[in-house]
Amino acid sequence: MTSMPSLILSTAARVLLPLLVLFSIFLLLRGHDLPGGGFIGGLVGASGYTLYLFAFDSSAARAALRMDPRTMVGLGLVIATLSGVIGTFVRGEPFFTSQWWEVYVPIFGEMKLSSPLIFDLGVYMVVLGSVMTIVLTLAEAEE
Repeated sequence: MTSMPSLILSTAARVLLPLLVLFSIFLLLRGHDLPGGGFIGGLVGASGYTLYLFAFDSSAARAALRMDPRTMVGLGLVIATLSGVIGTFVRGEPFFTSQWWEVYVPIFGEMKLSSPLIFDLGVYMVVLGSVMTIVLTLAEAEE
């Protein structure tokens, strides 16, 4: 017997998912200089997708995620590892030595891109993918 989904929960999930993902990206980007970073950003993002799963079902949450969470974990590990290798191959410095580049972005002007930010992006993807793999596996076992 299937129950009717809650109108309040489904409406809230549709509104809160984009806001939570946006907030998780904000936490990711500010994490190098202030509290935040890839780990907490990934947890906040996973909470948004988990809320969406509670409101709808696991297939809707997978569709909203747009990438298999296990693939996300693997890609995140590759990105995090590559961020450490950049300094070794480009400048001959030790593994995980921070690298900084100035990049011109048309709307924002001159910005600095760093290897720690790339590492945090990898951590974000690993945390989001890991949590969502666990949550989706548990949810699909219940169905």
